[in-house]
Amino acid sequence: MGLFNRVVAALLWLTLLGILAVFAVLPFETIRQAQVGLEWTAATLSAWQEANTTNFLIAQAAFGVVVVLLFGALFWLELWAGRRRGVRIRTVDGGSAELDTTSISRRLEWRLDQLAEVIRVVPLVKSRGGSVDLTLEIEAAPDVDIPMKTDEVVDVTRDIIEQDMGLKLGKLEVHMRCAPFAPDWAP
Repeated sequence: MGLFNRVVAALLWLTLLGILAVFAVLPFETIRQAQVGLEWTAATLSAWQEANTTNFLIAQAAFGVVVVLLFGALFWLELWAGRRRGVRIRTVDGGSAELDTTSISRRLEWRLDQLAEVIRVVPLVKSRGGSVDLTLEIEAAPDVDIPMKTDEVVDVTRDIIEQDMGLKLGKLEVHMRCAPFAPDWAP
């Protein structure tokens, strides 16, 4: 749904940009052309209505129903498709449960904060189907070995998600930053 929304929004913005650019260059001609187009549309609709009133009313109702169903469905999908706040867990015995992403975030924060040289952890957890996408913001001690600590964080995170919680790990991003060095105090 996200890709569809981006494509539609990009097309709408490009169309609006083109119309406003033409309007900026030729404002009176643009207004005149819009009036001609609207008059032609009104004349065509009037001719169709006069030709067969019943068919015109049926077409009008069908158009209204299609518009409401189409845009109503798109609106509903936009509101509810991204609202998933949990991840489905399947057990070995065939049971299932849904684990809230906030619970996953709390456990990761608690376990990763216990690692040596890790000062603060801020996990961002997103449910994607049957897997979990993670972004970890980690503040570490100023003298930490960054590649080694990153590998340790990735290994511990993978163990927590896949072994302890029974989830499938999707995309994992670790954003590491070092805390500032403490100022030297001169006696």
